[in-house]
Amino acid sequence: MEGVEGIGEAITGGMVARAIEPEAGEAHGHGAACLNCGTRLIGEHCHRCGQGAHVHRSLGAFWHDIAHSVLHFEGKIWRTLPLLAFRPGELTRRYISGERARFVSPMALFLFSVFLMFAVFSFIGGPAAIGGPSKANFQNGMQEAIAEAEVDLRETETLRGKAVEQGRDPAKLDADLKEKRDEISLLRQMQAQGVTEATISRASDDIGEAPGWFQQAYSKAKANPSLLLYKLQNNAYKFSWALIPLSVPFLWLLFPFSRRFHLYDHTVFVTYSLCFVTLLTIALTLLGLAGIAPAWLVLAAFILPPIHMYKQLKGAYVLTRFGASWRAILLIQFATVAATFFGLLLLALGVLG
Repeated sequence: MEGVEGIGEAITGGMVARAIEPEAGEAHGHGAACLNCGTRLIGEHCHRCGQGAHVHRSLGAFWHDIAHSVLHFEGKIWRTLPLLAFRPGELTRRYISGERARFVSPMALFLFSVFLMFAVFSFIGGPAAIGGPSKANFQNGMQEAIAEAEVDLRETETLRGKAVEQGRDPAKLDADLKEKRDEISLLRQMQAQGVTEATISRASDDIGEAPGWFQQAYSKAKANPSLLLYKLQNNAYKFSWALIPLSVPFLWLLFPFSRRFHLYDHTVFVTYSLCFVTLLTIALTLLGLAGIAPAWLVLAAFILPPIHMYKQLKGAYVLTRFGASWRAILLIQFATVAATFFGLLLLALGVLG
C-alpha cells in the first residue's frame, strides 16, 4: 500500500506544481472569430485577448492544461465564482465552447478549493464545526488516548522483562513494543496537528469467518480509530483527484448515444461541480464556526447540491426542464455511488496501509 500512497502523493504534487491557468497564446480552435471574445482573427492568436486560434477538445488536452498552466487567478476568479455559484451551466458551457482565457480552468479551481478546504480544516481542527465537538474537547480526548497508550507500553515492557528473566523469546513482545511506540508517536503528531477525532463505533461483530488479512486490518481499525481517522483524512487530501475519473463514467451514462458531447465536456462538468461542493463545504464549516444553527447548515448541505446539479445540467447541455430534472435525479444517485467508491478506496488505504 505504500507504493499506492506514493503514486497518490506524486500525482498530487505534480498537479499542485503545474496546475497552471491557460496563458495568452495557448492553443485553442481555428475560426473566423476568437472563441473567447469574438474579435476577428488575423493570425494564430487573438490580438485583443491573446487566446490561441485552435481549441482542443479531448481528454488529453484537459490534462495538458494541468501540465502547462500556472495557478494565477488575477481577475478570473471574480468572473468564475459568481457563475459557478449561480449559473454553473453557463460557466461550463462557455468554458467548453472556447472561453478559456476568461475563466479559471476547472482543474486549477479544483486544486485551489481542495487545498483551501484542508487548510481550513487543519486550522480549526477538522470538519466537525457544524455542531461537532470543540477543538479543546478533542485535545483532551487525545491526551487521554496517549496516556492509555503509554500505560499499555509500560505493561508490555514489564512483560518483556519477565519473559527475558524466564528465558523465553521476547521477539513477539518486541514487535508489540515497536507497534505501541509507533502508535504513541502518531497520536502525538495528530495532537500537534489538531486532527479532529470523529466518533467511530467500536463494533464488536464476529469476523472469525473473514480472511486473515481482513481480520488484521479490522483489528487495527477497531483498536485505534483515531489513527484510522488520521489516515483517512491524509489520503482524502492526496487522492481527492480520483473523484474526477470515478464520476465521469456516470455522467456519460446520462448521454450514452449523444455525439454532441465528449468525455472532455463531462470532465469539465464534473470538475466544476466538485469545486462547488468543496467550496460549499468550506462555507458551511465557517458559518458553523460563526454560530449559525446546525439545523440550517445541514438543510443547506442537502438542498443546495441537487439544485446546483440541476442548474448545471440544464445550462451546460442546453436541456429542457424535464430533461434536466430526471438527469439530476439520476446524477444524485450516481454521485452517491462515486462517493461510496471513493470512501471505500480511502478505507482500504487506511486499514491496509
